[in-house]
Amino acid sequence: MRRPKVLLIAEAANPEWVSVPLEGWSHCQALAEVADVHVVTHVRNQDAMVRAGWTPGVEFTALNSEAVAAPIYRAGEALRRLTGLGWTVTTALAALPYYYFEHLLWQHFGPRIRAHEFEAVHRVTPLSPTNSSIIAGRCARAGVPFVIGPLNGGVPWPKGFADVQASEGEWLAYVRDAYKLLPGYRDTRRHAAAIIAGSESTWQQLAPYHDKCIYVPENAIDPARFRGQIDRPVTAPLRLAFVGRLVPYKGADMLLEAAAPLVREGKVVVDIIGDGPEKVRLEGLVSKLGLQAGVRLEGWVEHARLQERLVQSDIFAFPSVREFGGAVVLEAMALGLVPVVADYAGPRETVNESTGFRVPMGPRADLIEGFRATLAHLVGHPEIIRPMGMRARERTLALFTWQAKARQTLEVYRWVIEGGKKPDFGMPLPDVPVSAASMTR
Repeated sequence: MRRPKVLLIAEAANPEWVSVPLEGWSHCQALAEVADVHVVTHVRNQDAMVRAGWTPGVEFTALNSEAVAAPIYRAGEALRRLTGLGWTVTTALAALPYYYFEHLLWQHFGPRIRAHEFEAVHRVTPLSPTNSSIIAGRCARAGVPFVIGPLNGGVPWPKGFADVQASEGEWLAYVRDAYKLLPGYRDTRRHAAAIIAGSESTWQQLAPYHDKCIYVPENAIDPARFRGQIDRPVTAPLRLAFVGRLVPYKGADMLLEAAAPLVREGKVVVDIIGDGPEKVRLEGLVSKLGLQAGVRLEGWVEHARLQERLVQSDIFAFPSVREFGGAVVLEAMALGLVPVVADYAGPRETVNESTGFRVPMGPRADLIEGFRATLAHLVGHPEIIRPMGMRARERTLALFTWQAKARQTLEVYRWVIEGGKKPDFGMPLPDVPVSAASMTR
């Protein structure tokens, strides 16, 4: 089958970093297996991409937009320190240097796009819906389809967590829709041939453009990085793992409060993996609740070593109340851990009733009680853990790998290039058949 020729825009794409840069790199690498792609990225990623075996000028081109990006980044960091504002302000400021990045990109590749050297142009990163594109209209006028996404972000703060929102400095979240007034917002969406929505929340935000929207979840896992699998019987005490930055909205404190009775009874052990400003407060909470014998605050674990640590656990407990994507949930599922997550935003779209537990979102006290009841259920019924963990692993490896995402994206390319019926993969993604060994719950 013919491979389309695509110019990939991935301002953030770095195989040695985590979060969005790692997503951008992983997505581009997988797309290179199904299409003839050339990646345009930022110069900060060049050395890492070379170390990964890519050649500048052949597989990718690195643009240097630091003349604008560096001073705005420094200004944003200073503003956050002075005002206590959170990531919303950082995201808003990031839109400005991105305009300059695309300006440089068009200078470099505009003539080749107009000459139809590429059948499509696809902006993979930034992921944020706040980042408009100044070249979407130029591609449309050149007759080259412009694809954008996955877009993801801007999940509303759930009710009952105003204190957490304040502690995160997310005051600007109250005017979060102001980004729709930024230059290029409507033009980007109007001129895009296809918009990939990375979450149900983003899909809802894109209501006026549903005729060109395709739902493909933002996150995926690299099977090469997560090749391990839990292959031991469940024994007491159950081991719970939490992985993430230790910041208020991730909810590590709620997990400790939920698990406290079970920890004191010696029925579970909790491993908190991560670092951040909440660590000192969590250490105090462990002492206050008398959990020293059953809680380990392990600090940060390098991403390359995370799987060897997670396979020591049975359950992945993650009460984050505002998780756009939740890649770490997929990583745990890929290893066979049973996920227990808040039924909100990204994690609720990857976990279903056959592969884990979604605790109903509510005020803090209700969420804690819901996690406590779920953990107690698992303590009382350990026989369901391995079969459910196997189903979680199978669902992840079937639907949530970068290779699976690349195949879905390839269908989007063919749609915008050749026409036909718009792809529809389901929302959320449907379950997959499981082996007979994993049918018992």
